[in-house]
This record gives sequence, C-alpha cells and structure tokens, in this order.
Amino acid sequence: MRDFETWLQRTMDKPDSRTRQAMSYALLAPGKRIRPALLLAALEDYGCPRQAGYPAAAALEMIHSYSLIHDDLPAMDDDDLRRGRPSTHRAFDEATAILAGDALLTQAFETVLGCDRSKVPELVEILSRNAGAEGMILGQTLDLGAEGARDITFAQLEDIDRYKTGCLIAAALEMAAVLAGHEEDQETMRDIGLMLGIEFQIQDDILDVTSTEEAMGKSLSDRDREKSTFVSTLGLNPARDMVKDLDSRIRLLARSLHMEPDRLLQVFDQLLNRSR
Repeated sequence: MRDFETWLQRTMDKPDSRTRQAMSYALLAPGKRIRPALLLAALEDYGCPRQAGYPAAAALEMIHSYSLIHDDLPAMDDDDLRRGRPSTHRAFDEATAILAGDALLTQAFETVLGCDRSKVPELVEILSRNAGAEGMILGQTLDLGAEGARDITFAQLEDIDRYKTGCLIAAALEMAAVLAGHEEDQETMRDIGLMLGIEFQIQDDILDVTSTEEAMGKSLSDRDREKSTFVSTLGLNPARDMVKDLDSRIRLLARSLHMEPDRLLQVFDQLLNRSR
C-alpha cells in the first residue's frame, strides 16, 4: 500500500490553512486503510492496474476520515484518542475539526473525478448512496438513537453496523466491480461488503473487552459507556463464533465472483486475524 499512501499524501498538496492541516492530520494518520485495500485488491484480482482505483480509494478514505473526525466530537462519541493520537478536535479545536470533516467530504467527490470518466457517474452514485442518509449516516443515526438503551436487540445491532460500517466497505467493492467492467458482480460485492462491516464491528466489540486503548490506538468508549454491543448481547465466545460464520459466508461469496479472488482473500485474512 506504500504506493497508494504516497498518492494519498499528494491529494493534500494544496494551499495551506489551519483547516487543511487538520484534514491532513486526520487523513494521513496511520490507519488500517481497509476500504482502499479491498478496492485495490479486487481490481488486481480482476486483472486491472491498481492505479486505476487510486482516486476512488482516496475518496473512500477521505469520507471514512471525515466520519471519524465527526464521530469523535463531544456532540457524538466525545472521544479523545484516534489512530493512536489525539482526536482531531483535541489536536486542533472543535470548529476546525468540523470544517476539516466537511472539507474532506467535499474533496472526496472532487477526487473521484480522477477515475475513468466513463465510470464517474456510477462511482459517484455508489459513493453518495453508501455515504449518505440511507447508508453510513443512517447507521450513525441508528447508533445515536441506541445510546443509553439497555434493550437493544441483535437485529438492531446488525442494522447499525450494516449501515455505519458495512456501507463504505460495500462501496469499495462495488466501485472495484464498476471500474473493472464487471457490473454483474456489483450485487454480490455489496453483500460481501455489508457482511464484512458486521464482522469487522463484532471483532471491534471483542477487542473492546480483550484489548487496551494503547493497542487499539483509540478510546474504548463503548465499554466505558456500557453501550450495547455484540459481546454484551451474545457473550464473548458466541461473538467469536459469529465472526467465523460470517467469514465462511463471505469467502463462499467471493469465490462466485468473476475473478480468482487471491488478493481479496489475503485482505480477508488480515481482517480476520487483526489485533487492533
């Protein structure tokens, strides 16, 4: 991912300002780059050059980073730590953090224009649908609505994570299918992405009770607020079993795609075995 990281850094080579500094602080902080990794791995498995997906991958990372900036704000999760460093509003200030998030969201749509122009309308539709009020934002809305509730059901938890985490992951895989000219795989890619989002969040919930803030690089605020999670709802071992079941289903779907999913499966392995 080093080549993509260099490309991503260049997207921040713009006239300097305090907002731009905060954007760079959030976007270029050491992160897992899950969405870019999935998009670029899928492109390679389709036999396409990775570079063709850089603008789309960067756009996704910008939207993800903006969502983290806003999630950490006092009005949302009120978290002080992100990616092993002070949250953006702690490193700068709340107003600058809000502007940086707004600007990253806006720049994401400018950045995706760097893809094959014939694909841009479809890519913008995927990005908008998955990041907006019927996608990631819906998940955040459901999550806020569940704050303080002790009777959250398993189905409600699934819905929160399907939208809040799964939609942007689904967008990465859908965009790869479109860029590669394999729109027939788009629905399957979406299913994989939504399941990956739930799997990823269950792993986060497991790590929330088995790891430390230092190891995770972020505040373990769900535990502190006694928030309902898959672990508190199912129990630790059943949650681990659910991760394994989802992983098996995801891999079965991946093998039905119009590709040999070697690199994609490698990313799945990294996600399954992560410790942060």
